[in-house]
Amino acid sequence: MDRAELASALREILPAEAVVDREEALSVYESDGLTAYRRTPFVVALTDGIDQVQAVMRLCADAGVPVVARGAGTGLSGGALPHEAGVLLVLSRMQRILEVDPDLRVARVEPGVRNLAISEAAAPHGLFYAPDPSSQIACSIGGNVAENSGGVHCLKYGLTVHNVLAVKLVTAEGELVQLGGDALDVPGLDLLALVNGSEGLLGMVVEVTVRLLPRPECVRVLLAGFDAVDAAGQGVADVIAAGILPAGMELMDRLAIRAAEDFVHAGYPECEAVLIVEVDGTPDEVDALVSAVDGVLRRAGATSLRVSRDDADRERLWAGRKAAFPAVGRIAPDYYCMDGTIPRRHLAKVLRRIADLSAEYGLPVANVFHAGDGNLHPLILYDANRDRELELAEAMGARILEFCVEVGGTITGEHGVGIEKIDQMCVQFGEVELQRFHDLKAAFDPAGLLNPGKAVPTLARCSELGGMHVHGGELPHPELERF
Repeated sequence: MDRAELASALREILPAEAVVDREEALSVYESDGLTAYRRTPFVVALTDGIDQVQAVMRLCADAGVPVVARGAGTGLSGGALPHEAGVLLVLSRMQRILEVDPDLRVARVEPGVRNLAISEAAAPHGLFYAPDPSSQIACSIGGNVAENSGGVHCLKYGLTVHNVLAVKLVTAEGELVQLGGDALDVPGLDLLALVNGSEGLLGMVVEVTVRLLPRPECVRVLLAGFDAVDAAGQGVADVIAAGILPAGMELMDRLAIRAAEDFVHAGYPECEAVLIVEVDGTPDEVDALVSAVDGVLRRAGATSLRVSRDDADRERLWAGRKAAFPAVGRIAPDYYCMDGTIPRRHLAKVLRRIADLSAEYGLPVANVFHAGDGNLHPLILYDANRDRELELAEAMGARILEFCVEVGGTITGEHGVGIEKIDQMCVQFGEVELQRFHDLKAAFDPAGLLNPGKAVPTLARCSELGGMHVHGGELPHPELERF
């Protein structure tokens, strides 16, 4: 089908204004949050209900047209990059909260519901939805499921996969199925866990049932300053080794601290790194945890330490961390946000390696990450207007991810693979593992129409990269090999 034919066919099943095919209007959807990669969509379909999603999927299945799902467009791995000859299926209009059940402590929502809106709807019942990505004011729950998003409280309360009880999924052929139920333990294959983090390769998530948790009685935040990033990294490991499970534990280095402080004036100290540690529970529990964490961090070398005085003070301390990404965007024309996960015991080692790579490539790095579960977010600063700087940032990012694999970690924690990390999939996984991924994909999508070319590389691609990528090794220096 050409564009006019496909748009005409879509308008037979959707309202005319829900089909976008004009060149100037299509440019709105040319990228997700990874704006370094752009592609003009072929046709965009804006759906407002399950029936419409099913109708679009059936049409595309019959015509052999690829489909890419898009939610709020806040993803950071290019997972929602449009297909040059397919339909970009936008689910952001499906933003109804269908049910909040305070007795069962669950909420049923459509995929376009914003992450923060779930907690807002649950708040009158003394409940909240735990996963809280930094983009929670904008990101939608359907995209959270697709990427298995985390957030600052994932250390204690888990990722999206740990907080989703059921999803309704429209298959590649347009069939509506439900995976999971009202409880975490249901019989049969754990297909629900498979869908979390599947990046739109297995079906379209059209409804999500999430579990809600009681709001803690008492919450306090400790802000610790360190004269060395290594010491802050060691402080993270020491807190966990002491048997303490904070609600959240975040690390920021000097560059990120300065950017955040200039942006939101959170009251961060002048130092090389800060740890933000949140503890919650009953008042007595929190008092004991504050005392224990204070002692551990001082022994780890904390040079300053303060505890939030009240809720307003606690929110102000978190505001700097939550705004770190936009804050860093104010100090450089562009930045490339990485997402890798490592064992906590290697935090200091990996931070040193990132510093070495920063010096080698001549590109500054602001480190902001979920330290408690080892999920790194190095922000590589560059200027796309300078010759080859984007390519240098990509090459440096690839080496960071490969070092994460080398120390026993993984190339992604919560941002997904998309197109950004697809080559590093060849580093982390072998031929047998990749073939299993393709087998699973084929079981859900035998025609290969859902988000093709994303997340899972072909074996041929990995074979072609074999001369450059060595499992557990490093990429060659970009100045010698990449260009």
